[in-house]
Amino acid sequence: MTATYTFDVFCSLDGFGAASGDWTGYWGKQGPELLAHRLDLYREDQRMVFGANTYRAFAGMLAASAEGDDVRDPWVTRMRNLPTTVVSNTLREPLDWPDATVERGDAVDVVARLKKESPVPLRSHGSLSMNRALLAAGLVDRVQVTLFPVITGRTGLDPVFRDAADFDLELVEHHTLDGHIQELVYRPTLHT
Repeated sequence: MTATYTFDVFCSLDGFGAASGDWTGYWGKQGPELLAHRLDLYREDQRMVFGANTYRAFAGMLAASAEGDDVRDPWVTRMRNLPTTVVSNTLREPLDWPDATVERGDAVDVVARLKKESPVPLRSHGSLSMNRALLAAGLVDRVQVTLFPVITGRTGLDPVFRDAADFDLELVEHHTLDGHIQELVYRPTLHT
């Protein structure tokens, strides 16, 4: 039996994972339903998997924040306290993250092994390039896209599926949160 791997990502309607300019976190669209739903998702026992760049971004945002800042939402605090594997050939332990370990090597090899060995589901939030490689290798069981109602055509950063392989997606779950945020969960199959 192998652990389920979920690629969990936030994006704008036009497919960007972030934006420059005066956009705030969650593109300023978060509400109580989204935050409660995210906390429920992260209450389950699971192992987080990050690439080095995403780990650095999260650790930097948290280090630069203060208690009560939006970046320290309860679900983010819960995510930070879950067992975490950071796939990196450059980072060294100890990391500024409770219960985090560094795994060296190719992400495809590391995640294939984790899927075989982990007694709990695996989840990655962000880590775009790593997750595109894992998708292409057939290691992603679920793609969970939280779609925020914004178009960031001029200011969009980090296209979520830039240069990804082609996939057919089977919708397995969907939610509308706070009346305007869509969460779509898909089972991906490589399009041949």
